[in-house]
Amino acid sequence: MAKIEGFRIKNFRALKDVTLGRLWSQQQAEPLTPMTAVIGKNGVGKSTLFDAFGFLADALKSGVEEACDSRGRGGFERIRAQGQKGPIEFEVYYKEDGNARPITYEISIDVDKSGRPYVLKERLRQRRKGQKHGWPFSFLVLNSGKGIVWKGDQEGRQIEEEKGEFDLLSLMESIKSGEAKEEESRETDVVELEDMRKLGIATLGSLKQHPRISAFRKFIEGWYLSYFTPDAARSLPLAGPQKHLNIHGDNLGNVVQFMEREHPKRFQAILNRIAEKIPGINKIDTEKTNDGRLLLRFNDKGFQDPFYSQQMSDGTLKVFAYLLLLEDPTPPPFLCIEEPENGLYHKLLESLAMEFREHATGRKGGSQVFITTHQPYLVDALEPAEVWILEKGSDGYSVIRRASDDALVKNMVAEGLPLGGLWYSDYLDAR
Repeated sequence: MAKIEGFRIKNFRALKDVTLGRLWSQQQAEPLTPMTAVIGKNGVGKSTLFDAFGFLADALKSGVEEACDSRGRGGFERIRAQGQKGPIEFEVYYKEDGNARPITYEISIDVDKSGRPYVLKERLRQRRKGQKHGWPFSFLVLNSGKGIVWKGDQEGRQIEEEKGEFDLLSLMESIKSGEAKEEESRETDVVELEDMRKLGIATLGSLKQHPRISAFRKFIEGWYLSYFTPDAARSLPLAGPQKHLNIHGDNLGNVVQFMEREHPKRFQAILNRIAEKIPGINKIDTEKTNDGRLLLRFNDKGFQDPFYSQQMSDGTLKVFAYLLLLEDPTPPPFLCIEEPENGLYHKLLESLAMEFREHATGRKGGSQVFITTHQPYLVDALEPAEVWILEKGSDGYSVIRRASDDALVKNMVAEGLPLGGLWYSDYLDAR
């Protein structure tokens, strides 16, 4: 399962320049853990950090212009960091699996003369086998939708653009005219996209001759960012089994249908775990209405008649949805949840955090889990390396640090003090 080792965001709202984990240019940093939680006060940028992942996923799906406008973002100038004139930039450093060579994806987004956002630059880089140091080899180089891509899963070129040694347009012309070296012409394709507002990886990732780009495109397409709302889960969808829970959770009953039919043992395991956390529930199933709608039905041990999702508490629906999501037969590679504690009994939170971590680390093929939270009870279940503290800097922009970077915090947790309790006592961020 692919894993993000590091992520950098520049000029995205309050995140002027924020890095989590390891980048190709910062190899001394520790990579992100399979389970990551970001904490902080209201207004420091936790929702913005969550939305940065959502923005990148939206840009891949529909282009950067639509991504700037969707989900209430309000357009490019609203999401570019206040007072900044440079482009919005993202950098993702990830591995396809534990033994793979890391790949770096970089994208810069700016506005053209008409004020419309477009993709200014796209880069994909990877070190060659046995290469421990130095610049990685670029295998996708695009400027304003034009550039070069290297085929296969090995080739590329070391391009230190900061030194001004690389002339992309000249290389493109030499390849098109046949004047380039035979080896370089055989290994490369000249790329000229029709629409500069679409990501190059969206187009090239669908071509068989570019397996590394295809793998990265599939990785981002597989991200699951939870915008779950209990009210959506109470809706009445049309009957019909569906394999995956959608981002709002309004197909919860359809997924139950699928699990009942295709994975009855796994579904029973979910029910057993829910019964441990929410006493009284001994059966969950579905009922089809006369007009083809689907009702999600909960049976309580103390009552003869069932309760339906419309009658269940927000917390019960959320716990059920999250556990169902974690039991997905083909889980998403990256699972991002904003404030999962909302509406949950506090003693459930530590248990839920343990479920998230077990899913992320306890089995092959589990998701990498990323959450934002305000709740110390949830943080009690985590280790210092798994927790990042987001704060406002003196200039008004967000800064972030890892709890494990504080030796005092690490030592107190090693002595048995819970991390959430230290947070509540102002050891992680001051009042």
